[in-house]
Amino acid sequence: MQTLQSQVLQVNSVRKSFTKRKTSSRKAERVEVLGGVSFDLKSGTFTSIIGPSGCGKTTLLRIIDGLLPADSGEVFFKGELVTSPPPKMGFVFQGFGLLPWRTVQKNVEFGLELRGVDESERVEIARKYIQVVGLAGFENHYVHEISGGMQQRVGLARALSIDPDVLLMDEPFASVDMQTREILQKQLLQIVKGSVPKTTLFVTHNIDEAIYLSDEIVLLTTRPGMVKEVIKVNLPQDRWNYDPRLNPEYARLRNYCWSFLEKEIMEKGVFGSDLT
Repeated sequence: MQTLQSQVLQVNSVRKSFTKRKTSSRKAERVEVLGGVSFDLKSGTFTSIIGPSGCGKTTLLRIIDGLLPADSGEVFFKGELVTSPPPKMGFVFQGFGLLPWRTVQKNVEFGLELRGVDESERVEIARKYIQVVGLAGFENHYVHEISGGMQQRVGLARALSIDPDVLLMDEPFASVDMQTREILQKQLLQIVKGSVPKTTLFVTHNIDEAIYLSDEIVLLTTRPGMVKEVIKVNLPQDRWNYDPRLNPEYARLRNYCWSFLEKEIMEKGVFGSDLT
């Protein structure tokens, strides 16, 4: 498979359907969630995926990571076909995914343990990334002893600890309050665009979040999800140093994305779904 050097990930015509279980009032039915999704992820970029509820954003991310098989289509990571989770791809989950019986330190070490990294080395690596995400001093705290925002930073440190070439993030800030969310957005950019540069693919329902974080935004249609357009975010890179909402380009992009989502939802009559 020939790929351009700048392309670290290629998603080619990915389709996925699920069977809704039979109930007393409904027959079992096959529902198409992804209808042939294709896009490329360029090395060093931050790309967000947005679309109406139920359009398959989370499903797509899990297929890309090899956690879920596609019905058809292919995903290539660094030129290799993805059939299982690639060692150099990190995943940050919406629900944190931390182990409550482990400390912050031991949670961050977990991925390294699975890879057979020597204890002394994984302790050193985990401490490095705990410091990167701003949690130095909390190494020996358990999950229930820290806030939701801090828990999400533990999840980020764990994903970064394996030194991934691509970082996948599934609505990681959805469970925290708005103030914490904005702080985490700024910290994330400072990390993946500064201290620990990473190619990042980020799923969100939040238009403002997508614009603030991204170099590119993938717009998915209502189910079955398909790529309507990939739009460029022409805002300065160091957005943590100023408020990009004051830039007219920010307002233009927000209106453009909202008009797309509103049209998809209103015209197709989809106001929510249990399929993501």
